Amino acid sequence: MLKENFNDLQLFLAVAKDRSFTRAAGKLGVSQSALSHAIKGLEGRLNIRLLTRTTRSVAPTEAGERIIDCLEPRLADLEQALGDIIQMNGQDAGNLRLSAGEHAVRSLLWPKLKPFLKAYPQINVELVVDNGLVDIVAGRFDGRAAGGERRQGHGGGADRAGHAHGGGGLPRLSGQSRHAADAP
Repeated sequence: MLKENFNDLQLFLAVAKDRSFTRAAGKLGVSQSALSHAIKGLEGRLNIRLLTRTTRSVAPTEAGERIIDCLEPRLADLEQALGDIIQMNGQDAGNLRLSAGEHAVRSLLWPKLKPFLKAYPQINVELVVDNGLVDIVAGRFDGRAAGGERRQGHGGGADRAGHAHGGGGLPRLSGQSRHAADAP
């Protein structure tokens, strides 16, 4: 129901705010007749009068006021979110989720992550160290760095308390964010 009424609800808000079909139509770039027809259609679909009209004034009814109170903050939030998204356009920002083998972390990623995160402070990197086979799609990773040799005795495992570790001094970071500033 919202889909078919969304545009008309915005038209209703404009009329209610200006308290005039003529002023609202001028601001919206539509005819007064088209605006009046859209509001009548909305009222008909909702089966309730939203505006009280006289020859000299237009005012929202109690039901109209309730709709205004509900819609205005939500539309303001939507406008803010869209503005934020548009402002982000062209900026490097967001989350980057990577899986990597221990050797790749040590030799490739840690040396590159510190300068990368300093250059792009709006990017949050989540790094999961895992020497096993990883399905990057199922794990919702953006990428995987693997390769290098796996040395005997340096694989991951768990201590007696059951805490996972990656071996060789690097903790396994399953599901935890780790920033370059935390690098060993």
